Amino acid sequence: MTGWRRVLPRFRTLRARLTAGLVVLLAVSCAAVGVAAVVGVDGFLTGRLDAQLREAGVRFPASLEHGGASARADRVVDDHDGDEHGDTRRQPAGTFGARLVGGDVTQAAVVRSGSGPGDLSVTLTAHDEGTLAAVPTDGRGHTVELSTLDHYRVTAAAGGDGDVLVIGLPLEPVEATVHRLLLVAGLVFGAALALTGVAGALWVRWSLRPLDRVAATATRVSELPLAGGEVALPPRTPGTDTHSEVGRVATAFDRMLGHVEDALTKRHASEERLRRFAADASHELRTPVASVRGHAELALLHPDPVPEKVTRALERIAAESARMGEMVDEMLLLAQLDAGRGLERTPVDLTRLVLDSVTDARAAGPGHRWTMELPEEPVTVTGDGHRLHQVVANLLANARVHTPAGTEVTVSLEAAGGTAADAGTAVLAVHDNGPGVPEDVMPDVFERFTRADRRRTDATGGGAGLGLSIVTAVVEAHGGGVTLESRPGATTFTVRLPVS
Repeated sequence: MTGWRRVLPRFRTLRARLTAGLVVLLAVSCAAVGVAAVVGVDGFLTGRLDAQLREAGVRFPASLEHGGASARADRVVDDHDGDEHGDTRRQPAGTFGARLVGGDVTQAAVVRSGSGPGDLSVTLTAHDEGTLAAVPTDGRGHTVELSTLDHYRVTAAAGGDGDVLVIGLPLEPVEATVHRLLLVAGLVFGAALALTGVAGALWVRWSLRPLDRVAATATRVSELPLAGGEVALPPRTPGTDTHSEVGRVATAFDRMLGHVEDALTKRHASEERLRRFAADASHELRTPVASVRGHAELALLHPDPVPEKVTRALERIAAESARMGEMVDEMLLLAQLDAGRGLERTPVDLTRLVLDSVTDARAAGPGHRWTMELPEEPVTVTGDGHRLHQVVANLLANARVHTPAGTEVTVSLEAAGGTAADAGTAVLAVHDNGPGVPEDVMPDVFERFTRADRRRTDATGGGAGLGLSIVTAVVEAHGGGVTLESRPGATTFTVRLPVS
């Protein structure tokens, strides 16, 4: 089974299967033709032997009998011992004759090529005599095997005095012809199979060229970043014959690529329009939001007495205006990052940045326990210090807002991680022992307008759900990545940035 498993993978490709199938079919056809030819030639030559036996009759075995009618002028007398021998005239070499009386062989002889009269006798074993005795006297040819003479084609007939006369011819010429035919057929068919295998492989390869081009195109398409941005699909498969199956597959694939390209183009155009709209709307909203906030704060500073309800309303207007201003700034930042607008590229000390961010978070959330694990040497990366500070602040705010008071939040930083994958990378981790992120939220936690903890939105005032999406966008703009691991009692956001 192991050997077959090693061989079978070679025939997994369509080209190999088609070639192997062609060779197998040709081999079966050649075998059928060869068997039919061998059987036909063997039957034809055997029939010729039977015709020769019928034409020769039983004159030779009848001449082996001594005395009586057998003493004729055509008998040969051995001058040395005076024994009489059979009539060999017009008998081909190898002719066998025997006389049986009561199932026992009384005389047996064979005509030998170039033999004298004294060389006709042949010795038969008991098994040979039994074989001859079993030949039916129907005048038809039968194949027997004699131990001293090999295979013979014999026929038997009843004699005139109650004996049985058997005459036979050797099958060696027939067998030699059949063996030679087998050898020639094997050589010819083997050469035909080899040539067909090579020619068939080339033909199949040529016929499947459009399919190879389709596969190559599909491979290139699978390597393209289709998730976002403008995508240029590879050129279509040229020169395909739509009348063949492979050509129809290539044509259908090209048509599908055309639809995909149209859909990607439309999607990209739609995203560009939406991105421009978000950027323009965010930019245009900044002024009226700031104006509303300014008027509300100005009204609160008015020295004249103001009813308490009006004061409360003005305070809410100022607070919501500030919140809306932050949301507008975040949307504008995301729009700028989506448009590929470059960030500042200056050395940033992450150690100092973490210290400042944790100090701010401790002031905003005194009910939490804040700890830091920082290296002795500063960790420096190249990037936008303001945006990286926003990343850390958003992660700390996320831990503060979505965990109850008393939760321990640990911020750790190291120049390179403990694995080879983190070599040359600054690893920043924010870990808390809070309730964790719900499983149904985790797949979309970095998407825009997704709140990490829907259960606390109303109680905490919530947010627009843009904090973690800004973290992802800023980190990816710096060539890094963000991951989340969360379970009840352990939630960790890990940011990886390339070091300077």
